[in-house]
Amino acid sequence: MTTQPIHPVDERLPLAKLLPLGLQHVLVMYAGAVAVPLIIGRALGLKPDEVAFLISADLFACGLATLVQCVGGPGVGIRLPVMMGVTFAAVGPMLSMAAAPEVGLLGIYGSVIAAGAFGLVVAPFVSRLLPLFPPVVTGTIILVIGISLMRVGINWAGGGLPTVTRVVDGVPGSFPNPHYGQLAGLGIALFVLLVILALIKRGRGFVANVAVLLGIVAGSVLAALLGLMPFDRVARAPWFDLVLPFHFGMPQFHLVPILTMCVVMVVVMIESLGMFLALGDITARPVGQADLARGLRADGLGTLIGGIFNTFPYTSFSQNVGLVGVTGVRSRYVTAVGGLIMLGLGLLPKMAALVESVPQVVLGGAGLVMFGMVAATGVRILAAVDFRTNTKNLFVVAVSVGFGMIPLVAPTFFRNLPHALHPLLESGILLAAIVAVLLNAFYNGVGSAEGASREASVAAAAAEHV
Repeated sequence: MTTQPIHPVDERLPLAKLLPLGLQHVLVMYAGAVAVPLIIGRALGLKPDEVAFLISADLFACGLATLVQCVGGPGVGIRLPVMMGVTFAAVGPMLSMAAAPEVGLLGIYGSVIAAGAFGLVVAPFVSRLLPLFPPVVTGTIILVIGISLMRVGINWAGGGLPTVTRVVDGVPGSFPNPHYGQLAGLGIALFVLLVILALIKRGRGFVANVAVLLGIVAGSVLAALLGLMPFDRVARAPWFDLVLPFHFGMPQFHLVPILTMCVVMVVVMIESLGMFLALGDITARPVGQADLARGLRADGLGTLIGGIFNTFPYTSFSQNVGLVGVTGVRSRYVTAVGGLIMLGLGLLPKMAALVESVPQVVLGGAGLVMFGMVAATGVRILAAVDFRTNTKNLFVVAVSVGFGMIPLVAPTFFRNLPHALHPLLESGILLAAIVAVLLNAFYNGVGSAEGASREASVAAAAAEHV
């Protein structure tokens, strides 16, 4: 009697191989994984130790979500070599929620939990929405995400926000930030950028893949030598601590933020569909409708876990999908070990405090690359769109990008509309997504599911994480 051969995806490699290969996946995604809690925490004006806790919670929940996705459970998990991380697609809407005093951090968590539950329910049906998101739509959305995030990267490079709020005679007012745009900070940001560009040019393989992380490390060393990176908070942080649910309090649920985050969830799940199809091709394991539903449920469950454990929506990181193709190692137990490493890092507050202590100018040099690559990925996807014979696609992109820029260039544009709609209208990403879907359906109609799956797979194979 012959035994059935084990597929490379299900192969259990020796621990001596699993550990370095899993660590490699962690290093490739680490810079992107910690960026979102830094952005949201600082936008909310949280104390440094609270921002550090957000980083720990993010890494911990990232590990849990990864294990759910690649190891799986009953009806949940794609069971492919996937690493999960917080999606950049939710940053714009969450920044709008953070700016609304009645929403704040607890309102963000409420919307994340609701969106995760929504994802669990709609997972079997989302694949049917794929024809609404051809490359002309997904490329436009990703382009707007990158452009929107560039504002964060630029302000990081400048040393914070251009203005600060101060109370004078009991009246709050905005004043120029004296630390913004200082030559020393700009020089450090430029140094980080040049290190990353040099590593990308001269580095090979793994070194090129972790160029952003190495650039941050080099910039941190320079900042420490110049006395600009304090380590007192790192010294005070404990070595080990648990990440408990609802650390900041019970979540609050507001209708418009919930609806906004549910729209983000649909966009994230459409992106995940493309990633799963591409990963199925890379690993030579066909991905069927039931597999896609399990993978999308894991996205929903990961987001639900994120909201409970004080963090944000999760999706599969495509740079790790690319790493699978580069290394040829297809075992899902490699990413499972990567998930365990992330989970362990989330229990080490000193590591989170060290990340939080990195000066904003250091992150700025890296942010210009990270967020610029998101925008460039949108351009790469759009490069495959037929603009020559179907000029209507030009109008889909042009008008959608125009709507996406409104909150960036004219923040008070919608001030006279109902206040409850502001979290939706102040997100350029969501505006661009809605307009792109509607215009594409108006001009091009809705294609077949088979054609949409092929286009999503091709687009995902060329994409970097968003």
